Amino acid sequence: MYGVVTRNEEETEWSEFDRAFYEVKDVTGRAVEPIPGAVNMVSCFGDNAVESEQDLLAFDDEGTAATRNEPYFDWTYVCPTHERYREGLLDIVEEAAEVNEDVRLDDVGFPRDEYCHCDRCERKFADSEFEDWAAWRTNVITSFVADARERVPGDLYLTLYPDPYPGHLESRTGVDVDAIDEYVDEFVVPIYDMAYSTTYWLEILAKGFVDRLDTQFSIELYAVDVDIDDLAKAVKVAAEYGHTVLFGYDASNARATVRRLDADAREGQSFGPE
Repeated sequence: MYGVVTRNEEETEWSEFDRAFYEVKDVTGRAVEPIPGAVNMVSCFGDNAVESEQDLLAFDDEGTAATRNEPYFDWTYVCPTHERYREGLLDIVEEAAEVNEDVRLDDVGFPRDEYCHCDRCERKFADSEFEDWAAWRTNVITSFVADARERVPGDLYLTLYPDPYPGHLESRTGVDVDAIDEYVDEFVVPIYDMAYSTTYWLEILAKGFVDRLDTQFSIELYAVDVDIDDLAKAVKVAAEYGHTVLFGYDASNARATVRRLDADAREGQSFGPE
């Protein structure tokens, strides 16, 4: 099966795609109304719109905020313990689920291993029942996913950082895959590249998630300005491992790729003399 991830409502209805994810809140902070014909998708703790609001930001133990101004962040991160922001996210999730009962959570977790050490996190950890900071972090994220699950009557999708190595997701983002598995119906793993000129690494990561996850997962590929032949090659690899192959943010290029793959399947291929 093929799917699309898009910010354009009309693209969710294109016949080439078996499913569609529609961003109702993205990392720019842009928010739109959910739609009934797609799985509405919410960027949770990635939000460039809060860059100037110090109380919302995640900080490391040296006081560095996780913003897109830092060389290793593509967007700004909100601290997952900020109660008002969390409640606002859950309201968005609930509103989305009222329009379409399936919802996807994106950008769930802490920014990196060393986050967050804001005053609020330090206080909440000190007041908690946890002695281990890493265990406390994962509990913060697991409780958020559990709260979202209560508001989603249909399937709950959750995006995972593309690192299947045991323990890495927990230490980097606070996402304990085993702990949240009971709340999630399907994971989505974005494995992005600007070219896909080689695909061995794509296969390594995809196979790693086969071994890592009990719940089914889909693979999301980046479709913007990627050569159709290279993208089609990546799709064939991803399709061997993922439940669905999704195309991110260029539905036209994705549609052309799907048509190419369908044409190749109809024509068949022959190798060597008959």
